Formats: sequence, structure tokens, C-alpha cells
Amino acid sequence: MKVILAADLKDGMVVHGKSGNRDEYAPLTWGISPSAEPHSYIAVMKPKYLYVADLDRIGFCGDHTETILRLKESVSEMYVDRGTEIPEEYLPSPIKTIVGTETIDAPFEEFSGGFLSIDIKDGSVIPNGENPSEFLSSVADTPFEGFIILNISSVGTECGIDLEFVKTLRAVTKKPLFYGGGVRSVEGLKVLADAGFDGAIVSTAVHKGAIPLSLIQEGEYC
Repeated sequence: MKVILAADLKDGMVVHGKSGNRDEYAPLTWGISPSAEPHSYIAVMKPKYLYVADLDRIGFCGDHTETILRLKESVSEMYVDRGTEIPEEYLPSPIKTIVGTETIDAPFEEFSGGFLSIDIKDGSVIPNGENPSEFLSSVADTPFEGFIILNISSVGTECGIDLEFVKTLRAVTKKPLFYGGGVRSVEGLKVLADAGFDGAIVSTAVHKGAIPLSLIQEGEYC
């Protein structure tokens, strides 16, 4: 299973926050890296796989695309959520564009490749409140390469993983499936791996020492 470092970008910095309350996100200067400047941050963390969320572009108040394109040179694989609404906004390969349910503005069938992020708050898919497993089942045959279960309510909270919830989701699709939000320890990685997930997106637990930095740098949990 891939272990993927998350980096949220806001106002030119890598930021950290909880539960998707983006107005309260602040530069991540308390962790392993002494700098929240994106290139310096990645130079210290040295992840193999990187997930980037451009919070400014998602919120229609800025754009970190130039920074993102430069960061790609520092990692083996990059997954990027920049509020993509339509297929024409995909970033060039080999960057894997993420299309979130929060921002999508075209029929699912019009997209090809990339990952669909099933964005969840308070147990329901946003913005329309669907049941996550039922929603995943409804989009399982769309042309996306894979899916990300992003539990926004759990981001930064270290709340842990609901085993039955992730097992139910895994049973719905055979495509690559990642999980982010609340992965608080190596035990959380084991839960996801045992459930058959293909990737775990992590950040807070790495900076607090609950997940070794070496796992981010190696990029794999076996």
C-alpha cells in the first residue's frame, strides 16, 4: 500500500488545520520541517508520493499551479486537487489530477483518468449528502483511474479509522482506492492495508512521530 504525504497549500505556504475549517489553517511550522515554504518543506520531508490540495484555487482566491508543477520534479508521483471542475482543467501527465465531489461541474462520464475524490463531511458525501458507499457504487464504472475517500471531518484530528466503514467501501470497487483523514498511526495504516486499500494519505501523524518519516520516504507500507 502506498503511503502518501499530504500537503495543503494556502497563501504560498504548506498549512495545517482540522476538519476542513480552511479559514483557520495556518502555516505548518511546528512539525519536522522548520519551513512551510513548499519547496523547502518537500526538500526536508523527501516523500516518494505527494498529495497536494491547492486550497486557494479550490476556494477561488488564488492559484498555486506554478508551484505544483515545480514540486513534481521532487517526487516520484504526485496527486493534485486544485478544484478541478471540468476535464479541460486537468494538469499534464504524469501528474494525476484529482476531481473532488466538492467542486466537480461536469458529468462524471466526461472525465478520463485521474482520481475522483469522494469528499465526506459528517458522514455524508458533499455537496449533496449521499451515503458514501452508495455513492461510490454509483460512480464505480465511470472512467476515473481510481478513487480517494477523503474524510474531511477527520482531517488533522487523529481520530482513527472505522474498519467496517472502509471494508464496506473496498467491497464496492476493484479500482485503486486511497483513504485520507484521521490516519493517526502505523496501526491505522495496517487497518487500511488489511481492508485492501491501495493508498493512505497522511500528514499530522508523521509530524507527531506516530508514523515514521521513513515510511513517507519509502512510500510503501507492507
